[in-house]
Amino acid sequence: MLRALVGAVVGVGLLAACERADPNVVQFTAGPDVQTRLQETLIALKPGQTLQLPEGRFEFVDGLSLDVPNVRIVGAGHDKTILSFANQEGAGEGLLVTSDGVTLEGFGVEDTKGDGIKSKGADNITYRNVRVEWMRGPHTDNGAYGVYPVESENVLIDGVIVRGCSDAGVYVGQSNNIIVRNSLLEQNVAGIEIENSRNADVYDNITRNNTAGLLVFDLPGLPMVGGGNIRVFRNKSLDNDTPNFGKPGAIVSSVPKGVGLLVMANSNVQVFDNEFAGNGTGHVLVVSYRYKDIKDPRYNPLPRDVMIHHNAFGPGGTDPDGDLAPLGPALGGKMPDILWDGATSWTLNEDGKDPAVRSEPVKFSIRNEGPVSFLNLNVAMAGGDFAAAQPDMNVPGDGTDFPELPPIVLPQDTPPAGAPAS
Repeated sequence: MLRALVGAVVGVGLLAACERADPNVVQFTAGPDVQTRLQETLIALKPGQTLQLPEGRFEFVDGLSLDVPNVRIVGAGHDKTILSFANQEGAGEGLLVTSDGVTLEGFGVEDTKGDGIKSKGADNITYRNVRVEWMRGPHTDNGAYGVYPVESENVLIDGVIVRGCSDAGVYVGQSNNIIVRNSLLEQNVAGIEIENSRNADVYDNITRNNTAGLLVFDLPGLPMVGGGNIRVFRNKSLDNDTPNFGKPGAIVSSVPKGVGLLVMANSNVQVFDNEFAGNGTGHVLVVSYRYKDIKDPRYNPLPRDVMIHHNAFGPGGTDPDGDLAPLGPALGGKMPDILWDGATSWTLNEDGKDPAVRSEPVKFSIRNEGPVSFLNLNVAMAGGDFAAAQPDMNVPGDGTDFPELPPIVLPQDTPPAGAPAS
């Protein structure tokens, strides 16, 4: 009987040892020289493996990088496993990912000198329940981007928290097939920015106390231009009145404080079922690219085929900023809920000698069940002077001729229960 009991105990011990030795799970342990050991572990990972990071605060003096495909980096929680770069000596990002099929989950990144977590050319990339934060709060010297995937196909950002970016908390650039959902962005210059990208769903996020809550941009001169097919829905964009602390010269440094959503130079953008309140400049701004000297012949600076419907608009628009500040008094002290610059033409100066005027019919529509105020500035040329506007309060079409964009489906995603089709 005793021999059988001893045998059973030994058997259980062997089983536990086998479980601990799972070749697909790599357990990282706390200890000295964490910088070298963690980087060596990231290099040594094999496709299909999961690296588990323990609870604790880990200090780094340099950035980390990952170039192994199809792996998971998993911590104990965004407030339990903390990678601190407060003593970082270089100016780079905290973590750079350059491989496909990577999942980053359950850890925090704090006080990087550059961007928080960047992935470049990394397809099928997932950011889930991670936090990036600069603990001193808004500051021009903070890193530009928190969660920063660029040049990628199939991007999933789910349940992230970002605070303190001097540019955008979540920035997705030059990418295709994107979901950003269930995330909290606060005290950044921009909460969420979708730039020069196509086919994106941005939903169930909270953007609050940023300079601007949500940006849908297209800029000239980048390898990929022509962003569009963007759905922005079921978000809360609230009290975005933090003074702009962007680095001088960065495009977002010109964004006025107090913006709920800014759509610029994008096509097929559908905005619905969102809640806007407390944004001092205005809840929704739809504008053309503000710089007149356009040299990129591929670039269209006009927002077009924009449909805004069934949103809730609370108080706001009582403290306009930047180029729009003079409009406040002219409009009786309150900006409209939705403002469109009305541009339908632009100047292309490709060779620097002979500017050519181009124009395009622009479709823009508003449909709302509750009260909504609207103003078309009727600035004919992209980048035109707002002071020379000829305002028109007539609401454009109701969007019944706009086809609904299909939901984004990603290969690495299991949609949450109740996720809408539109």
